[in-house]
Amino acid sequence: MKPTAIGPGRRGWTALALSAVSVAALAGAVPAAAATAGDDAPGASGPRGICQIRNGVTHTDYAGKTFTTDLYCENVVADVYAKSENYATVVGKLVTTLSWFVCWETGELHAGKNRVWYYTQGDRILNWPMRKGWGYVPAYRLTTTVDPFPGLPPCVPSMKAAPAAKGGHR
Repeated sequence: MKPTAIGPGRRGWTALALSAVSVAALAGAVPAAAATAGDDAPGASGPRGICQIRNGVTHTDYAGKTFTTDLYCENVVADVYAKSENYATVVGKLVTTLSWFVCWETGELHAGKNRVWYYTQGDRILNWPMRKGWGYVPAYRLTTTVDPFPGLPPCVPSMKAAPAAKGGHR
């Protein structure tokens, strides 16, 4: 399903499935660990959960570039920026808490106290519809414990991974 300005976007079915798992977990049908979700409540230090690299997937961005590896990761609701800058145009929005990210880029320092930004397609398109919601999310909006996440390629192939930040320095 392609994202649109109206409707759930490409992650709508995932959100529905996660809702079903959450309801089942509350009913005691699924162990609590299987229903782990991001926590954006007051006092929370950020999203919590697990992330994994997936190979053999296919995502093609608005410019026609195809990616065959992604990072499938829990996240909190986030703006998707046209550039890896805090005040860039917001082109999309992640509204679900389980998303994929196809590469990382070094950009502007953000609230996570590092410069790693992940490239993805938003669930909703907000501006510049020709971009189809593709853009960058600051690393602190994901559940990663190390940024850039090991195994995820940089958006610019010649870019070398800087020493990874750990813990709260995402």
